[in-house]
Amino acid sequence: MPRVAITYCTQCQWLLRAAWMAQELLSTFRDDLGEVALVPGSGGVFTITCGPETIWDRTVDGGFPDARLLKQRIRDLIAPTRDLGHIDRREGPAARQRGASEEAPESAP
Repeated sequence: MPRVAITYCTQCQWLLRAAWMAQELLSTFRDDLGEVALVPGSGGVFTITCGPETIWDRTVDGGFPDARLLKQRIRDLIAPTRDLGHIDRREGPAARQRGASEEAPESAP
């Protein structure tokens, strides 16, 4: 079973952020993950790996992932066909509006 490692900067006091993300992953993927480890680091590091794959790197991806994006990236790696329920179907007003305009019949010339 896959191992997720969340390496966080102790100097920046990002332990609570890392622990919250670990809890989110363990709750969602309780039967699909073998381990979620919290790895102390320094120098502003915040990375999330699943096996050899880097899922998130604060310096590359910019900032921190929200739970939705993190769960989608983990899912895409360990269980690509899995439906994440409301996370995959979340639509805001802009998405609904785009969908409505795409479905509207074209006007005749």
